[in-house]
Amino acid sequence: MDSRMSPSPNVDSLRQAQDASLFPITRIPRPQILLSRHLFPLMNSLQTCQYNMNQPQTSSCRKNSDPLSMNDFWLEVENIKQMQSSDGEESSSSEPSTPEDGEAEADWLQDTGLSPLIDDQNPTEDNVLILSTLTRTQTAAVQRRLNSYSQSLKKRSKPARDVREVFNRASRANLLVEENGTDEQNGTQNANSFVKKSEKSPSSLHRSSGESNVYNMDMAYSEQAEMGHSGNCKTVWQTESLPHFQIQKGRLGVTRISDLSSSDMKQVPTLALIELTALWDVLGLDFKRNKAVKRRPADSRLFGVPLNTLLEHDRKLISQTQVPLILQAILNCVEKNGLELQGILRICGSQARIKSLQQRLERNFYAGLFSWDEVNPHDAAGLLKLFLRELPAPLLTAEYLPAFTAVQKITDLKQRLQALNLLILVLPEANRSTLKALLEFLRKVVSHEKCNLMSLWNIATIMAPNLFLYRGSNGKSQEGGEKQQAEGVAGLVKAMVHYQDLLWTVPTFLLSQVRKLNENSSKRSNERRLLNFLRKMNIDKERPEKNHTEPCKQVKIRASIFVKDSLAIQLNEGTQAADVLKKFQEHVGNRSWQMVSTMGLMKCNSSFAFPNLELYEVGGNIGEHCLDPDTYLLDLYNANPNGEWVIKPSPPTTPTL
Repeated sequence: MDSRMSPSPNVDSLRQAQDASLFPITRIPRPQILLSRHLFPLMNSLQTCQYNMNQPQTSSCRKNSDPLSMNDFWLEVENIKQMQSSDGEESSSSEPSTPEDGEAEADWLQDTGLSPLIDDQNPTEDNVLILSTLTRTQTAAVQRRLNSYSQSLKKRSKPARDVREVFNRASRANLLVEENGTDEQNGTQNANSFVKKSEKSPSSLHRSSGESNVYNMDMAYSEQAEMGHSGNCKTVWQTESLPHFQIQKGRLGVTRISDLSSSDMKQVPTLALIELTALWDVLGLDFKRNKAVKRRPADSRLFGVPLNTLLEHDRKLISQTQVPLILQAILNCVEKNGLELQGILRICGSQARIKSLQQRLERNFYAGLFSWDEVNPHDAAGLLKLFLRELPAPLLTAEYLPAFTAVQKITDLKQRLQALNLLILVLPEANRSTLKALLEFLRKVVSHEKCNLMSLWNIATIMAPNLFLYRGSNGKSQEGGEKQQAEGVAGLVKAMVHYQDLLWTVPTFLLSQVRKLNENSSKRSNERRLLNFLRKMNIDKERPEKNHTEPCKQVKIRASIFVKDSLAIQLNEGTQAADVLKKFQEHVGNRSWQMVSTMGLMKCNSSFAFPNLELYEVGGNIGEHCLDPDTYLLDLYNANPNGEWVIKPSPPTTPTL
């Protein structure tokens, strides 16, 4: 043992002292715990601390006197170690390896859809279109990876493509773009060309950046960082009260991940990865990704099974499910019986009962023969943590776990949230949806803190090992102290729970890039480009001249699910999506239309109510986009003049058991 460390306290004595209130719990050094070489790399040198796990530990339900104590974190690590050692099973995972020289850049270019740029073949039209939408900082990030890859090839005496050739072609492609969003200095497309210019004036950017609690999504995060628009918010993760951030709503509103169609969302991770890398570059951080962890398939149907495999099976039962049914069932069990239970998540269920429940679920869950009525909530919480740990790859993915961990190195809180927002967007859809379900559940647990004595920090310190500790991680200690890293990942979980609504949004600048990609993809052939050009000329002729004091435009909005006729709306600078929905309700309420269907409407006193209606933008340069009620429609029309607007019922929530 390191001579500088004090001897480890006995865990049973520690718990007894807590309950007896013999001494206040202060921020003590973590207990010395010995972990498997395949477990959390932060704790590879810890010494074993034994205690009995066969019965629930009821003594730790009392809140620690130190609100920022890491005691729960280290006790949870010991719980995990005890469960895995009792299983007597060796990990079947191979450890993540560091990519060889040039391999990381090649993988990055592959994931961003730019791999043809490093091949002998000419770049495809898709590659050029992606490059033509990038901001200056994003372009610089791509160029750095291409340069680095070229240098690695030269070291191996292999021919490399001249980077200038790639970007010269992208610059020429910009000349074909009809919109006026080109950056003349570097020949790259300004990603914010669809955002109203008045919103991005220098004075407005300076004003918003000076307000540290205003969160700007109109301008690329990497460009904000480069220009020093962070607001200098240096709050650390571990503070009891995290600041509230107000999203600066632009004229086009705020877009949640669930607001976009799957076809549009498929383009977001690629752009988010480029922007994430650019942000890392501006902040002076080394963007590292692991190779995917390879693990032998588990001999089971529920635990240790990849998320995509679970969802593929579950969608045969419930077609639209986004979260594995077994995880939904576990969360429902804890929500039903355990939210107000003291020490929920902290108190360990019986190891023997949890193992028995796991075996019974494997046999009976899909057959519908398993009953949750008699399941102890603490055992169900244990099943939840076991499910997360047994995934073949961590929920945050082995590839991006180093990037999640590195977020704590960013000193500015707002920039940390920007990095987390981008990391959420680059996750595979299955991981992102499952993580959201978990964070929503944890927020419910926090909301019952007065009863269950589980603060947000308590929950974060307990869940962090279950998210960051996984079979397949190497045993090498990372940079920095173990205690500091443990606090960092616990703070990361705390931030994800607290700011989850903000993190599950698509920044306006990324949505603008998606629009530009969609628009440019329709111009691949000269014939199509000519047709679009003629159509645009036609639209420009019909469009009235803009009056900057009171511009207006009449549009028709379809609601064909409910009525035969379209709704004519006169747009002005103040017309919002909420105004259209209100006018639709008035027309239907006055029975001025012939109803086709009342699906999604509620009849009350011989009239119809509208609990779940949304206005959608469909077609043009977007697939389908559910609009924020605060969206200014004239600005949206200017951003997508070829799109249609349709009133439809809100999408149903994720199907559950």
